[in-house]
Amino acid sequence: RAEDLAPFATLNADPEVMRHFPTTLDRAASDALAQRCNDLIAAQGWGFWAAALRANGAFIGFIGLHRPAAHLPCSPCIEVGWRLARPYWGSGLATEGARTAVDFAFGTLAADEVVAFTTLDNHRSEAVMQRLGMRRDATPFAHPDLPDGHPLQMHVLYRLRRPGPRGRERL
Repeated sequence: RAEDLAPFATLNADPEVMRHFPTTLDRAASDALAQRCNDLIAAQGWGFWAAALRANGAFIGFIGLHRPAAHLPCSPCIEVGWRLARPYWGSGLATEGARTAVDFAFGTLAADEVVAFTTLDNHRSEAVMQRLGMRRDATPFAHPDLPDGHPLQMHVLYRLRRPGPRGRERL
């Protein structure tokens, strides 16, 4: 929504929120990102959705699914991701929202696998991935969108296979 653009820009300009990304975003770049998210949702019916508190509808960030354009070790893939404002960290909201997105990927999209990835030292996001039941690949990978030697280039990759009968992962 139009009223979400200002808090979205604040989120994307926060150095701590963006610590594991190459740079913070100014208002124009943040608005452009919001437009790309909206365009993808309009085109495919899903994507990174705005996240709001149930109690009052306050914008807290985004959570959802994405098809990364970069050639990754898991490509082609569906990624689950999240970015929340700091006041909402540690409250379980990222896990709750990501679990809903994963359920959508497996149920509605019939995806066989959902992935998530982050920088080597983003332990908070890794904890969410682990709470989702995702399994970490043994070998980190160099993110192709970052130049060789960039301090954020190396990433960990987590995977979750669609559950089979009785909740078991399909092999």
